[in-house]
Amino acid sequence: MYNKYEQDKLVSLLQKKQEIKNIHGIDMLVKNIPDVDIDGDLDPRVKEKLKDNAKNMKDMSNIEPPKSTGDIPVEFIRSIMGSLNFDISRGIDATDKIIQGRNGNIPLRVYTSNKNESMPAIVFIHGGAFFGGSTKTVENACKYLAQKIEGVVVSVDYRLCPEYRFPQGLHDCFDTVKWLYENSKELNVNCNNIGVSGDSSGGNYSTVCSMMDRDLGTKMIKFQALLYPGLNLSEDKIEDYEFDIKLYNIKNNYELIEDAVMGIKKFPPLSLLYVNNPEEISNPYVSPLISSSLKHMPQTLIITAEYDYLTLEAEAYARKLIRDKVPTKLIRYNGIDHAFIDKIGIYPQAQDCIDEIAKEFKIAIR
Repeated sequence: MYNKYEQDKLVSLLQKKQEIKNIHGIDMLVKNIPDVDIDGDLDPRVKEKLKDNAKNMKDMSNIEPPKSTGDIPVEFIRSIMGSLNFDISRGIDATDKIIQGRNGNIPLRVYTSNKNESMPAIVFIHGGAFFGGSTKTVENACKYLAQKIEGVVVSVDYRLCPEYRFPQGLHDCFDTVKWLYENSKELNVNCNNIGVSGDSSGGNYSTVCSMMDRDLGTKMIKFQALLYPGLNLSEDKIEDYEFDIKLYNIKNNYELIEDAVMGIKKFPPLSLLYVNNPEEISNPYVSPLISSSLKHMPQTLIITAEYDYLTLEAEAYARKLIRDKVPTKLIRYNGIDHAFIDKIGIYPQAQDCIDEIAKEFKIAIR
């Protein structure tokens, strides 16, 4: 169960044990494991969770890699996504809304702190490899984010693949940003103080929405917070990025950590699920890491987990943003793995992550 005193204590320790380090050629804020002094190993909470997951996944170890969409157990994988978490927010109202996008109705979940008549707002885009996840998965994280920004968070229930392939889910997300901007008074939102954020594939959608906003000249998005984002679906050779497990600091529990890092590679290939044809994988709106220019993107916060397959590409993206003169901050949480925001109220890193997003968002819009 959620213990507020214990979680707040651990979050305080996270802040006390953070340090600036240059890793892989980039300065980042590193958040060490709060309550134990270990290096190159898992946070004890994560270790326990991974061991449980390993037991539950044994039955899937002999499944053959899919060769077509019909071979992929999409509904089963969707059913096991997400994790137990808790509502740690106070004073947040939640309402459901349906808006009209270019592809039809878009269901939204709107969280508001009702602080004033001109609140800031963030459009939050859930993860799930483009084919899973939901607004329900990230509800407690969104409620806490609305509290911390003293504003509004709009969570998008976008269309999922393979039923709806690229760019339909992306269009739902961008159309939501546009709707929020054009109807800001309805939610008591200041249209000049809008950001986007998302985790994993939601991080991909968030930064691609920022790209579209830049490319269209609509200038709606002032800030992006990308949580362990998936930025490269391409097999193309990319400057400054190459995956190598040797680049991870692993000193103990090697097999358990390696399984955690490589877990995403066990997901169905998105070339079969997300895009209409393999050539689209090399579209920068699918794989933003291959974009030729990131100039004029909004102020950026990138959050990574130490033991996550996507960490190296997120770091490469940060380096690219910095080279293109985009104000960028990178935070790494040591000892944890992918999708940790789903464990808010259990992992102190999830609460601290929301605190950091709110802090950087307020800096960006002041």
